[in-house]
Amino acid sequence: MNKLTVKNNQQIVASPMNYIGGKAKLLTQMMPYFPAKIDNFYDIFAGGANVAVNINAQKVFINDINKYVIDIISFFKENEIDNILNTIYFYIEKYSLSKTNKEGFLRLRTDYNKDKNPIKLYTLICYSFNYQFRFNNNHDYNNPFGLERSHFSKVLEDKLIRFVSKLKEKDVTISCQSFDTFLKEQKFTQDSFLYFDPPYLITTGSYNDGNRGFKNWTVSQERLLLNTLDDLNQNKVKFALSNVLTHKGKTNEILLEFSKKYRVIELNKHYNNSSYNTSTGESKEILLLNY
Repeated sequence: MNKLTVKNNQQIVASPMNYIGGKAKLLTQMMPYFPAKIDNFYDIFAGGANVAVNINAQKVFINDINKYVIDIISFFKENEIDNILNTIYFYIEKYSLSKTNKEGFLRLRTDYNKDKNPIKLYTLICYSFNYQFRFNNNHDYNNPFGLERSHFSKVLEDKLIRFVSKLKEKDVTISCQSFDTFLKEQKFTQDSFLYFDPPYLITTGSYNDGNRGFKNWTVSQERLLLNTLDDLNQNKVKFALSNVLTHKGKTNEILLEFSKKYRVIELNKHYNNSSYNTSTGESKEILLLNY
């Protein structure tokens, strides 16, 4: 079992998906700052749903613009773990998947791109380079083979079982929308809590470079999000925002100015007591709160 804990000794359940920017390792620092009482929790840029699956709330909303990660989470929510595992092992056997069988991996990748089956995608990712989600402009999965490294290990299987079990414990609504469209459809209560983990403007990943068939994250998107957060604050809706102020010598000046209005918690991604040294190219990662 993952040894990460928070103040109330709740064990952290990590997502079985290596979705870029996942917050599993930062949750022990973040969760003590979250409100003690939450009725509806909204994970607006959920990704692999690390935060959503660990939150204590009456109802959880999981949203992301990437339909492929949402399809996998929905499959996990709607199917029993035995069925999920049996399906994964069926594909492993059918395509003779291993850490060395590139040909079987490529056959599975070709077949997945024809039918876009979510559990086939999850199996494919387990044998991909660095277990990453990566698509081309045609929304075809194009991550290369993870030779001698990636495979559906016992550790990954255990992680999947814990994640699916935790997900099924919760009253969850899952959606696939842009953040602004999603928010317009919601009605928030006094004890609602919104968590935002958007693409970071001064970093570039396969999810936000604009070259993978998904909407890229631009200055206009950043300003729209920050204006939206100001509106939520005026309406007394509690939120938290994860982001980076500096990265490899760059500074997000828009966010820096915006952050002066709110409470900012500096997170330590090395999980020890040393402070950031941004001159060496480290990221200064923050948690911004309006309460």
